[in-house]
Amino acid sequence: SIKFFIQNENVIKFCLFILQIDQILVHQKVELLEAIIGFETNNRYEIKNSLGQKIYSAKEQNDCCTRNCCGPQRSFDLKITDHNEQEVIRLVKPFRCTSCWCPCCLQEMEVQAPPGNTIGFVVQNWHPFLPKFSVLGASHEPLLTIEGPLCAISCCGDVDFDVKGKDGSVIGRISKQWSGLIKESLTDADNFGINFPLDLDVRLKAILLGACFLIDFMFFESTGDSGQQCSVFG
Repeated sequence: SIKFFIQNENVIKFCLFILQIDQILVHQKVELLEAIIGFETNNRYEIKNSLGQKIYSAKEQNDCCTRNCCGPQRSFDLKITDHNEQEVIRLVKPFRCTSCWCPCCLQEMEVQAPPGNTIGFVVQNWHPFLPKFSVLGASHEPLLTIEGPLCAISCCGDVDFDVKGKDGSVIGRISKQWSGLIKESLTDADNFGINFPLDLDVRLKAILLGACFLIDFMFFESTGDSGQQCSVFG
């Protein structure tokens, strides 16, 4: 169909974009309603290149009840669109718990490009202390791992989640960047930087972008540092 062709054309443009870069910046937009009264709204993000130029946008698709009753554990679709509002990637997160007593129901994110075509998953691994994730392909084959710090609290500095290859060596990093005392304490609007090898497969780059959003919801979604966690589980 024409719609499918347009979607694929836009996905090709996205692939060409991330093929030529080794860094993506993700900046969450401040929502005044959240900052003033704490009412949870759909998260919105700007996806930028290393020069800070906005290239794509991302917006959570959800309902009011789910957002405000289920918190960061909520299910949602997150649509990544270009400047023409054409969707290029869809991230699908089912409702999952974060309790260490339920290791069979941990967090995960499905990455689709174009929407409806799954290219991979980011799946939380059970660990009593450390944030750990597996980056999987479309058939759930292991490709990369992600490991965060014992205490994922942003206190006047960045919080780094290392991306590791199959041999355990660090090949990239997802960093929650310090945004300043006022913004950190009053809002949950976060800034992230994703670094990876220039020659990394474009599908893996897209999946790591999905991992960035999952990490944001798991560890930095609550307003201020009071909602951030010192382990994988809350």
